[in-house]
Amino acid sequence: MRPIFLLRQSIKIHIRNTAKNISTSTSRHLPLFNTSRSLQTLKPTTTSAASAAGGPFFHFRSLHEASADEDPASEGEEDGPMNEFLSRFVSLMRSKLVEAYPDCERPTIDSMLLVIARKVVSEMDGSGLDPKLRSLSASAVSADLSEDLWRTVWEISNSVFEGMKNERRRREMKGFLQCDDVKAMCRFAADVGVRGDLLHEFRLKWAREKLEESERYRELMRNPPGVAREEAGTPVEVVDLPKRRGKIKYKIHGLDLSGPEWAEVAFKTEEGEKRVFAEVAKPVMGKCKLVTERVLAMREGDDLSGVVGEWKELLEPSRVDWVVLMERAKERSQGLHYKLAELLLDEESYRPTISDYSKLIDNYAKEGRVEDAERILNKMTDKGLKPDAVVHTILVHLYSKAGNLELAEVAFNNLRSQDFRPSLRLYSSMIMAYVKAGSPKSGEALMKEMEMRDIKPTNEIYMGLLKAFAERGHVDGAQRIFTTMQIAGLHLTLESCTLVVEAYGRAGDVDHARSNFDFMLKAGHKPDDRCVAAMIAAYEKKNMLDKALNLLLELEKDGFEPGTATYSVLVDWLGKLQLVDEAEQMLMKINEKGEEAPFEINVSICEMYSRAGVKEKAFEALQRLEAEKERLREDEFERIVEGLLAGGFVSDAKRVHELMQERGFVSSERLRVSLMAAQAIPRRRPRPSK
Repeated sequence: MRPIFLLRQSIKIHIRNTAKNISTSTSRHLPLFNTSRSLQTLKPTTTSAASAAGGPFFHFRSLHEASADEDPASEGEEDGPMNEFLSRFVSLMRSKLVEAYPDCERPTIDSMLLVIARKVVSEMDGSGLDPKLRSLSASAVSADLSEDLWRTVWEISNSVFEGMKNERRRREMKGFLQCDDVKAMCRFAADVGVRGDLLHEFRLKWAREKLEESERYRELMRNPPGVAREEAGTPVEVVDLPKRRGKIKYKIHGLDLSGPEWAEVAFKTEEGEKRVFAEVAKPVMGKCKLVTERVLAMREGDDLSGVVGEWKELLEPSRVDWVVLMERAKERSQGLHYKLAELLLDEESYRPTISDYSKLIDNYAKEGRVEDAERILNKMTDKGLKPDAVVHTILVHLYSKAGNLELAEVAFNNLRSQDFRPSLRLYSSMIMAYVKAGSPKSGEALMKEMEMRDIKPTNEIYMGLLKAFAERGHVDGAQRIFTTMQIAGLHLTLESCTLVVEAYGRAGDVDHARSNFDFMLKAGHKPDDRCVAAMIAAYEKKNMLDKALNLLLELEKDGFEPGTATYSVLVDWLGKLQLVDEAEQMLMKINEKGEEAPFEINVSICEMYSRAGVKEKAFEALQRLEAEKERLREDEFERIVEGLLAGGFVSDAKRVHELMQERGFVSSERLRVSLMAAQAIPRRRPRPSK
């Protein structure tokens, strides 16, 4: 076939030969050209909305506009886009004609193509395409081509134009993929860790955005707003930007940002950014550099106000300069950093915010410096700054760690009043504060609140509450926590089982203590010295010495060896029974192990020797107890006083009773009666045992 891009030039030369060939052709081919017969095989399968509304006319016009954007040198001739369009069009149209007329010879098909191509070129040259042609009526479409053939021509022209447009977009896309802006964004994305397929997707996205932006600018250059445009056969069309009506509304994810309150937020945000990011620290040179070294050489106990004031006069610093100075002070000494940060809270040029106060309070809280943290808090409130959620959270952790339940509750309730949802760490701190204060029930209620908010308690919370209930002999609470741990799927450890045994032992419930002890054995836990001591102490409550000894014999058969805790319980038990020799044997066992005996064993020794009348050993134990009287509990004080009274050491008993009252403990009625009776009726001291 002849080169199709020369069709346009050869149409005029062969126009007569074409007419002659058509007139001598077989009559069955003529219905393509102005006959009553429709070309059924050339009807398009789907007629697009653009075709039905005059789409080809728009495409032809756009093709001329696209040719104006192309570089003539790239095509080698002025009509490069036109030749490309004709090449594609004739190729597709030939396949349609061959499909419709399979019996026609090649010259006949070529003749048909020449007539169709001549008509298409004349329309594209603007030789009489009337706007009425958009309706595609049979009477107005063409005098040479039938309506079905004309519609097929428009259908093919649409596909050809779209193909050329897509190819042009692909060429431009390749160029934008290599443009400097896209490369710069890709380098930045690679620097922040974007790699592989994700980086490739970002590069395509950025190049596509550049292409769309270029197309918008190109369309604006062709059709500038407010300019009247008139083309051949086209009415005057005025294109202008739409006019705004009403107020502008800005919405992000459904949030209306057009309200006046957001203007204030934007202003505050801008001011905050200026404080932190916009300023650059001034260079420190000359005398100011020497004064800076003097500031950094100061110690925590030194007075910083004088040298800092001199540094301020020399540099005239802003906030960023103070921040740089504090960072250098932090590198030298943490104490110096705290001292300088506290001094700057009163510095006007530093412009302190609530964040500066909260950071300093947090630093003091982490080090357990409660008084310093409270001093900064008072200074903040004196300046009219109300503690926010961050400050209240810090205070909860501070007072919980310090064991101040009252102030911890105040800070925690302040958070609740601000509709702040506590975190797991905050709940944990508050529960531990209840545990330290001896209020495990309040901690358990807080744990249930956690579970209602779908916050899973940690194992430390469970163990803290279980230990608090066990130490006080609250078997119901201990059993609830133990059961809750099983429901939560936590693995039951030897520690948790021992705490339950201790709880029942302190409550005097020997049967449940033994059942939990046996449950622990069935669970595969080998009891340690502490667990066995808890079980022996439970038997002591009911004075079941035979069962306790039988348990020890059974455990020794399984390889258990009693330790200091078990021997200490036996010393206490045997001392109460006044079995001094047997108790001393247990003391020898403890000494043989080389371990330090628990402090509480001195209470048992003092009571035992006092009742036995062994003054020297009783007073030796009493001296150890008086040296660490802060560790004694109320019940232990009463045991010591009763033992001394039973041994006839009334004056010593009275002295210990006074120590008990100084600690704030209230003696029982029975003890007060015993003291009054001992003072009124002197008892004869028993003869010391040998």
